[in-house]
Amino acid sequence: MKRYIKGLSVWARLLPAVLLAAGVVFPVGAAAQTYPDHPIKLIAPFGTGGALDFIARGVAQRLNVQMGQPVIVENRPGAAGIIGSQSVMRSPPDGYTLLLGATTTHGINPTLYKPAPYDALKDFAPVSLVATIPHVLIVNSALPVKNLQEFIKYAKAHPGLAFGSAGVGSPHHLAGEMLRSMTGIDVIHTPYKGSGQAMTDLMGNQIAFMSIEYTAAATNIKGGKLRAIAVAADHRIPGLDVPTFAEQGVPNFEVTAWYAVFAPAKTPSAVTHRLSKEIATGLTNTQFRESLMALGAKPIGSTPEQLAAFVAKDGDLWAKVIKSSGATAE
Repeated sequence: MKRYIKGLSVWARLLPAVLLAAGVVFPVGAAAQTYPDHPIKLIAPFGTGGALDFIARGVAQRLNVQMGQPVIVENRPGAAGIIGSQSVMRSPPDGYTLLLGATTTHGINPTLYKPAPYDALKDFAPVSLVATIPHVLIVNSALPVKNLQEFIKYAKAHPGLAFGSAGVGSPHHLAGEMLRSMTGIDVIHTPYKGSGQAMTDLMGNQIAFMSIEYTAAATNIKGGKLRAIAVAADHRIPGLDVPTFAEQGVPNFEVTAWYAVFAPAKTPSAVTHRLSKEIATGLTNTQFRESLMALGAKPIGSTPEQLAAFVAKDGDLWAKVIKSSGATAE
């Protein structure tokens, strides 16, 4: 009997290691049931201010209220969002370190940079697509065009028009390359260190046009300093009397800035789905929803599976644009 009991004791000590080696993950279920039991960190991979930072803080506030644990936003800017993204990629896959990724971090960077800093899907666990903000094509108010077709006609009559961006490989740059490819206009890319500087030169008539997320240009559009002539989405922006590209004869030109929550790869499915449901619930909050819509954003709230499909499709789109434009970064 003593030998039998001793054998059981040894087996009890070895059991966790045996189950782990066999791929049995019984502790995950227990962890998911108590999740979260301490504060969560949400990494914003760009600086304070701007749409991404605003959305990150809105998501954090709603998760805090709904899940009963503090959700702390930490800005880790640098290298077009790569520094913050990699910090999350390398974090423990326990649901306590999350990333608010975006078009740049997960749609563009994996193809633009050589070597790739990470794989948008293999190195992260998708959680939820939070919101999208469409790009608008804006021009200097002095440019003698009122709509997209007038702009295309003018650009073809004046080859070499300059367009601005926040830098090589930025969404603004690649959207301009898409416009060149889809309309046959001959234009010159002028990169800046940020979209704000590009818009300043656009207002000063140093460059002719730019494609940019509506949020960044809304104040200057409403103030008459810039003119919006087309919306790069399948719908118009509420409160902005500007038709879409498709409505003006250029179908399939859709460029959106998007914002989504990711966790490190191998985060338990129970945790990512819990977070996804909480984010979707948060987006039904009237105050949060209206604050997003005031930015020109469309609240979404997707499942992890829907986000994975969205990121794959968006990555393919930008990969084609990057290849055709020859853009690259190291």
